[in-house]
Amino acid sequence: MTTLPTEPARPERAPRAARSQHVFVVDRTERLSPHLMRVHLGGEAVDGFLEAGAEQLEATDAYVKLLLPRPGSSLVPPFDLDALRTRVAADELPVRRTYTIRSVDRAARTIAIDFVVHGDVGVAGPWALAARPGDLLATSSPGGLWRPSADPAVPDLLLGDDSALPAIAAALERMPAGATGLALVEVEGPADELALEHPEGVELRWLHRGDAVPGTLLLEALRALDVPTGPVVVFAHGERGMVKEARVVLHDTWRLDRASLSISAYWALGREEDRFQAEKREPVGAIFAD
Repeated sequence: MTTLPTEPARPERAPRAARSQHVFVVDRTERLSPHLMRVHLGGEAVDGFLEAGAEQLEATDAYVKLLLPRPGSSLVPPFDLDALRTRVAADELPVRRTYTIRSVDRAARTIAIDFVVHGDVGVAGPWALAARPGDLLATSSPGGLWRPSADPAVPDLLLGDDSALPAIAAALERMPAGATGLALVEVEGPADELALEHPEGVELRWLHRGDAVPGTLLLEALRALDVPTGPVVVFAHGERGMVKEARVVLHDTWRLDRASLSISAYWALGREEDRFQAEKREPVGAIFAD
């Protein structure tokens, strides 16, 4: 009788590294405009957060992944997601949302995150509207990469809608005094404009879309600009359809070096957040053709 070879034992799978999770305490909130709410976060998590993200927080597009309980949920952070998946339904798990860190106040030991709000639409906006001092919020360690031009001879072009406003505001604040360029920011109306610090040589132009499709005015303003004759550093973020069309102008028509472009979608018209995130891995979610 032939003895079949024994199948070698599979090596034990190494345990998955635990994802960093920082649980902040809401310090205070402030309403910046009809559609923007700022939440200041503090507590014992601040020191570890600042240490974990020391390099990333130097970027003006620094961001975190928030873990938010669904409306009506009794779950509170910190969240052991692996354990929760074994005992609650998928539609009861906390949701993950990505948000820009607007600022860090090291003296007060707080960080600020700005939320676009539209009543009870979504998860993050309603959470921010309802947030009160003492509430808890779980976040990841920060990510981030982009910075405005350090060379005053190389202008910056910033464009985005409400969702990109926190990152644009942070970039404007941290530009060198002699910086030059243009920031195009589309919001719903005059009441949504904010008093933003920016160098004298950088024009801040507000665009009021009213009932227009989000991104329409940004694209009109971008297409009306003269084609640059030298290098430009670009930050273009916001609604996916707008961002794709902006890429056509910036990369395909103007022939700007791709390395000088920070361009991606923060959301997509007609898509819920979870579907939008899933589509990032599909052809429809690609900003560049290759």
